[in-house]
Amino acid sequence: MGLVYADIEIINSDDEALHRRGFMKEDDIKKIAVTALVDSGAYMLAINETIRTQLDLITLDTQTAELADSSQLQLDIVGPVTVKFANRATTCRAMVLPGNSEVLLGAIPLGRIWMW
Repeated sequence: MGLVYADIEIINSDDEALHRRGFMKEDDIKKIAVTALVDSGAYMLAINETIRTQLDLITLDTQTAELADSSQLQLDIVGPVTVKFANRATTCRAMVLPGNSEVLLGAIPLGRIWMW
């Protein structure tokens, strides 16, 4: 079985809320288009440090995450973010992986935006 990727857009949901309330121009909403590995073995959206910085996302929590190699890391949970795929969208939190790790689209946001 091969790897599956999805072209998604990740948006700072706080910026969207400020825009809806008239406090921010639409052009100022921070967003980024990425190609994410669809990973049904992950349960959350996982982004990297670069994306976190570009979207100016705040830390909401920290959690211990178990990686595929069974190692464990304390990771920041940031958000909220809006994930858009085709004509669908959902809002969720994201784990921040160290460095320039690949973006992973986990089962929770995947289930909310995919139409099976």
